[in-house]
Amino acid sequence: MGERGAKKTLEGVVVSDKMDKTVVIRVERLIKHPRTGKYIRRKAKFMAHDEKNECKINDKVQIVQTRPLSKHKNWRVLKILERAE
Repeated sequence: MGERGAKKTLEGVVVSDKMDKTVVIRVERLIKHPRTGKYIRRKAKFMAHDEKNECKINDKVQIVQTRPLSKHKNWRVLKILERAE
């Protein structure tokens, strides 16, 4: 049926690093409006585990889905793609 080893990955921007070992990531995606055909930006926020507390606000990161780590946290930071200035 489905692949067991396939993990879902997303890219987004860190919007909060106030918590210990946790960051909030904003992920944007484009969807096409069914009637007008225009592209609309949709945003979602995910909490991700950051073991070494190395992510800062406005860093571009890649996150991967994992087992539930807490009530709201089931993603972890895979790598930092771009550092904020």
